[in-house]
Amino acid sequence: MGITSRMIPTEDASARKREIEEKLKQEQETLSFIRENLEKSDQLTKGMVSILSSFESRLMQLENSIIPVHKQTENLQRLQENVDKTLSCMDHVISYYHVAKDTDRIIREGPTGRLDEYLACIAKIQKAVEYFQDNNPDSPELNTVKARFEKGKELLEAEFRSLLTRYSKPVPPILILDAISVDDELEVQEEVVLEHLPEAVLQDIICIAGWLVEYGRNQDFMNVYFQIRSNQLDRSIKGLKDHFRKNSASSGILYSPAVQTKRKDTPTKKAPKRPGTIRKAQNLLKQYSQHGLDGKKGGSNLTPLEGKDDVLDIEIDSYIHCISAFVKLAQSEYSLLTEIIPEHHQKKTFDSLIQEALDNLMLEGDNIVSAARRAIMRHDYSAVLTIFPILRHLKLNKSEFDSTLQGTAASTKNKLPTLITSMETIGAKALEEFADSIKNDPDKEYNMPKDGTVHELTSNAILFLQQLLDFHETAGAMLASQESSLSATSYTSDFNKKLLSTYICKVLGNLQLNLLSKSKVYEDSALSAIFLHNNYNYILKSLEKSELIQLVTVTQKTAERSYKELIEQQIHTYKSSWLKVTEHLTDRNMPVFQPGTKLKDKERQVIKDKFKGFNDGLEELCKIQKGWAIPDKEQRDFIRRSQKKVVSDAYRTFLQRCANISFTKNPEKYHKYRPEEVEEMIEKLFDTSA
Repeated sequence: MGITSRMIPTEDASARKREIEEKLKQEQETLSFIRENLEKSDQLTKGMVSILSSFESRLMQLENSIIPVHKQTENLQRLQENVDKTLSCMDHVISYYHVAKDTDRIIREGPTGRLDEYLACIAKIQKAVEYFQDNNPDSPELNTVKARFEKGKELLEAEFRSLLTRYSKPVPPILILDAISVDDELEVQEEVVLEHLPEAVLQDIICIAGWLVEYGRNQDFMNVYFQIRSNQLDRSIKGLKDHFRKNSASSGILYSPAVQTKRKDTPTKKAPKRPGTIRKAQNLLKQYSQHGLDGKKGGSNLTPLEGKDDVLDIEIDSYIHCISAFVKLAQSEYSLLTEIIPEHHQKKTFDSLIQEALDNLMLEGDNIVSAARRAIMRHDYSAVLTIFPILRHLKLNKSEFDSTLQGTAASTKNKLPTLITSMETIGAKALEEFADSIKNDPDKEYNMPKDGTVHELTSNAILFLQQLLDFHETAGAMLASQESSLSATSYTSDFNKKLLSTYICKVLGNLQLNLLSKSKVYEDSALSAIFLHNNYNYILKSLEKSELIQLVTVTQKTAERSYKELIEQQIHTYKSSWLKVTEHLTDRNMPVFQPGTKLKDKERQVIKDKFKGFNDGLEELCKIQKGWAIPDKEQRDFIRRSQKKVVSDAYRTFLQRCANISFTKNPEKYHKYRPEEVEEMIEKLFDTSA
């Protein structure tokens, strides 16, 4: 056991030693390999360093040779570029010296028909001017191109004027009438476009205007523009006025708000409704003549002046249309102007453009006012009727008028309000003086109708008042405008209507007082009653037929009843005239006798006197009253029936009372008329044709 234990460690040590020695041997071999490789690496490194050193030397030699060549080449390229630039600049500069010559022909021939080419030439000249001003301001060439530029600008301005003058034409009257017409049946109105200039011409004008503003630094063309367009605007309106006169003179047919016509070349439209004028008064006069309200045989003391009123209607129609035409044309002109004139000059140019046409319209309006004023001084109050339709139209169109003139000078905007005020003032004056004239019309015996029919004053007053129906708003506003105690906000429609009602009642009251005074001219109270009856009846029927009664009752609720009472009073007064006839038929002084008793001579004479008094009175009254007139058939028949009944009943009773009385040997001498004959005689009263 002991030997074995000592031997085992010895063997392990030997094996360990061998193992170590083997590893050592391997390490030595590895070290030798590394040394060999290091030596090889050193050799290679030395060879590479040698190669690189040689390469560096060669590169340095190459660089020393190339760099001078590169620099020389670069200098040559720079020199070439400078030469090219110099040549280009020389060509550019030389071109400025040739601009005048190169553009001479085009500038001389002008821009007509080749505006783009012409503007391109002007641009070249303008650049030459700028060049010489910057680089050689003392050169003669500067003056040359400047002169050429001014010449070019001058020709452009001439072309602007020429295009405007050549293509600006007055708008045809038919087209204007279409533009201002209104079709009540169409919900959406078809707008008529007013083309003042052909599109191609317009574009040339816009182009020239733009150049003159930007480069020409000249505003004279704006004056040229408004002068030419102002003339055309005025000519358009005058052409419309001539159209009215010419058509009315030749055929009496006119496409206007008063008379609608159909034309092949334009759509059929309803024209705006024109307010009534004196023509309506004459029509009313004819209407009442046919109904027999205003005089014997249905005639009147007024004589319609047909020709004069036709001319007056045309003048009124013409002026109303010209006002509407001005608004429409001015709006169209402003639309055109905005395309041509710079924005900050548009309002001023537009103001100048419309002045001539506006002034002419206002002057014509002033002439109408002056004519009305002169007529009023002559106590011809019908002249104010010309103002009503015009004033109403002006007021209806005032808002559109003001909108069109927005931005113009205050003096321009105030022209229409001033004219309206003048018309309202003269109109109110005419109304008031007319009312006074009705009150103060003198009682002239020779001017009184012999037959007791309607007085000329009555028919004139009623015809005048009937005109106020169509213009009740205008007339009411006229009266309100003179109420100094009221502010403008007080001019309500109801208030104006009340003022007009008060005015109409004033006229009717003045008329009633004057008629009462005039009736006293008649010596016969019965004729006086017939006169008042006819006039009161004419007034009442006229009020009812023309609906004036509705205006009257605004302030006088019982007016209709009052006139009926007045008429009844006059009928009663007239009937009193027959008392001197029927009093002979009463029992007064009639003898009392018994049948079969012989009458005394005195008693027979009483009966004879009664018959004679009745016969003579009947004959006298029938002879006189047959020449009187009651034009209203209804009233005439009523009075005849009533009087026939009263007289014939009394006569029959009287005849029955005397039937069995022997008061004369010749009864036919006293009993001249049968009751039926008496009725026939009364039936012929108030009939001048019988």
